[in-house]
Amino acid sequence: MKYLVVSDSHGDRNILVDILEKNQDSIDYFFHCGDSELSSGDELFQTYISVGGNCDFDPGYQERRIIQTPNDRIYMTHGHLSSVRFGLTQISFEAQEADADIVLFGHTHMIGCEMVKNRLYLNPGSISQPRGSIQVKSYAIITSEDQQYHVQYYDRNHQPVSGLSFAFDRQVQ
Repeated sequence: MKYLVVSDSHGDRNILVDILEKNQDSIDYFFHCGDSELSSGDELFQTYISVGGNCDFDPGYQERRIIQTPNDRIYMTHGHLSSVRFGLTQISFEAQEADADIVLFGHTHMIGCEMVKNRLYLNPGSISQPRGSIQVKSYAIITSEDQQYHVQYYDRNHQPVSGLSFAFDRQVQ
């Protein structure tokens, strides 16, 4: 399975359309981790599975979602309600309660990808306003295989970002 993850587009609808058009034939699921600043009724969210962020004031957004795919159980939230600016502690409790294999979040605008206690945590960064030491407007693609997760980050031109490719072994229960 292939999952495309984007976050914090902050009103830039065109980049979400571009990402969808470029990847629609090769991706199984599209995720938007909040702060789109678009209406929850936007037609893009018929394809992108989304949550609301601290800049999304439309009450149609859910704050947290659990998505079951054929390969994985995915927990997704924007992160502001999970205090992700201060680490993964709170979101890890939420993910454990959700029995998630993969945890997707945004909010910090900073790329992050790590495996903790057999659970993949991924922040795709911001496609519009990156922060932190990696100043790349980015999204990520997770390839979920039986034994491994492969993660590759991409820039706004859909080019793989050098040095931002990861592989993690997964324990199959």
